Order: sequence, then C-alpha cells, then structure tokens
Amino acid sequence: MTDQAARPAHEHRRPSRRRRRTVLGALAGLLLLGLIAGTGLALDSADPARPAGRASGTALPFDLPGRGVLRASPHLVFAHYFPPYPLSLDNRPAARDYYTRNYLAPQGERGKHAAYGGLLRDRPLPVPPSAGDWRLANLEREVRTARDAGLDGFTVDILSLTGPNRQRVDMLLRAAHRVDPGFRIVLMPDMTSLHTDPRTLADQLAEMAASPSAHRLPDGRLVVSPFKAEQYDPAWWSQVVARLREHGVRTALVPVFLDFRANAERFAPVSYAFSSWGNRSYTRQTGVAGDIRLAHSLGRKWMQAVSVQDARPNQGVYDEAGNTATLRSTWNHAISDGADWVQLTTWNDYSEGTQFAPSLHNGHAYLDISSYYLTRFKTGAWPRIVRDTVYVTSRVQFTAAGPGALQSRLMRPRPGTAPPRDQVELLTFLTGPATVSAHVGAGGHTYRAPVGVHAEDLPLGPGRTRAVVRRAGAAVASVTTRFPVRSEVAVQDLQYYAVSSRR
Repeated sequence: MTDQAARPAHEHRRPSRRRRRTVLGALAGLLLLGLIAGTGLALDSADPARPAGRASGTALPFDLPGRGVLRASPHLVFAHYFPPYPLSLDNRPAARDYYTRNYLAPQGERGKHAAYGGLLRDRPLPVPPSAGDWRLANLEREVRTARDAGLDGFTVDILSLTGPNRQRVDMLLRAAHRVDPGFRIVLMPDMTSLHTDPRTLADQLAEMAASPSAHRLPDGRLVVSPFKAEQYDPAWWSQVVARLREHGVRTALVPVFLDFRANAERFAPVSYAFSSWGNRSYTRQTGVAGDIRLAHSLGRKWMQAVSVQDARPNQGVYDEAGNTATLRSTWNHAISDGADWVQLTTWNDYSEGTQFAPSLHNGHAYLDISSYYLTRFKTGAWPRIVRDTVYVTSRVQFTAAGPGALQSRLMRPRPGTAPPRDQVELLTFLTGPATVSAHVGAGGHTYRAPVGVHAEDLPLGPGRTRAVVRRAGAAVASVTTRFPVRSEVAVQDLQYYAVSSRR
C-alpha cells in the first residue's frame, strides 16, 4: 500500500496436494537448500527466546538499551504486520514448502503468477518444521524478534473478519500476550478490503479488544487505526466508536490516510492521532515536516511511516529506494520533524517487497539498521558505536535488464519516484576513521570512511561485492554479498538485497 495505490487483499488458500511438482519448483527448492547450507543462513533451531543469528547483542554496531529504558519513552515504534505471510504456511521444510513451491516459483499456484515471474521475490527467513501448535509458535518467534529489536508492537492488518487472515490476527494477539504482556498489538482494519457496516466492524473489534495485548492508551482507550480511513467519512467512524462504547470500549481513533492533507481537518474531531501510509522513495520525503506540523496544529499526534523499499511484480510497479537512502531518510524525518509514533511499513508484506522482518535475501540487516535510529527516536540520543560494522546493499540485476525467460510483464518505475540507479552501497558504522576496500565484481575501490555512520555509493557490476574495513593495517570488519549480480536473469527482481558483516 502506498499513497498512490492500495494493496490487494490477499487471502491465503490452502495448497492442493499434487503428485508431481513442476521442474521449476524442484529447482527452486534445490537452490534454496544450497543457499541455506552454503552461505551461513541457518534454519533457526537455536534458543527460541532470541532471534536467529543474534548472539548476545553483538550483531549490532551499538548496545541496544534495555527494554525498560526503551519502553519508558512516549515515542512508540510499531511494525505493520501483514497476516498472509507468516513464517510458514504449511510447516514443511523450506526447500519444498508453500513459499518455495508456489510463491517464489514462476509457475507456482498453477501458473497464476507466471506473467510476472511469480508472486514473491523474497520470503521469511526459513524456520524448521515443529511439533504441536506450530502456527502459534512461529508467531511467538516473530514477536520475540520484533521485541528484541526494540519495537513496542505490531499494527496488524485486519484484512477480513472471517477466515485464515482473521484467525492469524487472533493468534497474534495470543502470541504477544504469551511472549511478552508489554508487547502491544494495534488493531488496523483495512478499509480497502473490509466491505462492512459500522456495527459489524465494531462488534468484531470488540471481540479482539478482549485480548490484553490489544493496545490501549494509559487512560484505557483502545487504539483503532484504520488503513485508508478516508474510505468512509467521519460520521461513519463515529458510529463505529459509538457502537464500541456500547460494548464498554472507549476508543482512540488513529486513521492512516492515503491522502492526509485532503482529510485532516474533517477527521480531526473524531481522531486521537493521524498517520499517512507515505511513499517509498528517498526523494519524496520533503512533505513530512508539513504533515506533522498540520497534525500538531490540529491538536493531534502523528505516527510517521518509515520504510525500506517497495517493489511489486504483480502490480508492475516499483519505487527507487536508493539502497538504504529511503530507510535513513524516513527515519531521520521521524526524528527531526517531531513524530510522536513510528510505523515501519511493513514488517512482512513480501508481495510489495517492503519487509523489515528477517528474510532469506536480507537476513536481519534492515531490522538491525532500524534499531539504531529507533534508539535515537526513543531516547533522544544517538547510541555510541562500539563495534565496527559494514552493511552492503545492492540489487542482483541491472534496472535496464530486459524481460526474463520466465515472465512477460515487467515492473516500471512509479511516476514521481527517484530515477532508477545501479549502485552498490556500503553503509559503515565505525568506531573511528578507517580505510575501506571494496571489490564490486571485477572492479576495485578504496576510500577513507569517517567515524560514525557513512554511506558510500559505488557503481554496480556483475558478480559479488566484497568489502573489508581496515584500521592501522588490521581488518576490523569484512563482508561478502551472498547473491551475485547477473547480467542475464530469469525473472525481474528489483528489490535491494542486504548483508551485514556482523551476522
């Protein structure tokens, strides 16, 4: 979802049993097995109380403050949870699960997504099959991962009032309470897919509000944050609030708009706070300060959208994120322009390529980087960098690559987005100045990086990128990308891939 286009309402359908998988599906499974075995991405069989790959906090370039310190802040940070894409859909090994067979494979789901090369380009970081209530266990794992990154909770997309996606909302509320009663779930009815009346919606929200994990303000009001709230007028929402009051539920409405400026004044009387879904290009953030000023002038708080990128094969459109430029820009605007809350958009919408959650192609990199800015947002002070770290981001193909052999419909840049670019970015977090040597394919580059956070852009080239950070002649950090850049591709994939030297 962006301010230009609403996302489709996905409703997962159980996979049909087949006697024979397609050749492409089998190849995808073998490639996935090779990736997991050969590149250090382990199936998460470690301590379930800690996210995969995080070893005693040393994966971050700084020391994340304690949970009590972060939660004492009035500045809250949520991540938008999209129920169609949990860690696993069928509790099978990753090499042959539903993601691999049907969402990543171009001919998956009986060729439904063949025109655009498959529904997804990335997937959740694989987890092993487990016994018992594996759905609940996996949601608990996601809650732990988000909590340990410093997040206060999830804003959960309520796509439907019945069926699998609604069941996942209920289960997420249970998982949050079981893992950490302080982890909050904001109810976010999605008005692009919920075609209902105020009474029915309020009755369903009241059922969800019975969970102790449903987010409430200190005064007890339930936070309801409808996506594309302008789908219905303020009087409609007043009926929702009135019906909830009949259930004994007082409500704080936090509408998320696709067009905030056109709706701010008329929604102000019924709202506690405002938000906008925003956009996903680093060159289009100049209006954030004005949005926040307008919200505050109307006496309302503001929840700022912070994002990584956006690439949608099935909708034929992508935004130019500029490696981590969009991530850094949206966080810096939230910090410098006075946002009250933040919503990471999104935790796990893989169909739009907007995921912060640990994924097959990005590991924990985007979530780790985000934790640095989250600390500043919540505490008012930048954390001290204590471990030299380098993050490398790049695409795995050039933006001008032609149609792949396995698709016919390509993504195009969204009108108004930044110009497409082919670059590798080295984002360094350094305890002191150092020399960085980078090999991008066959090309070599050396530069001096300053203390602190610094982004260096280099031209993209075929092959892998390797970066080494040296100080006083000794290597203090190094990393090699796990996925090579290819000149010829089977499917178009314009997401940025990320890797960290500390994982």
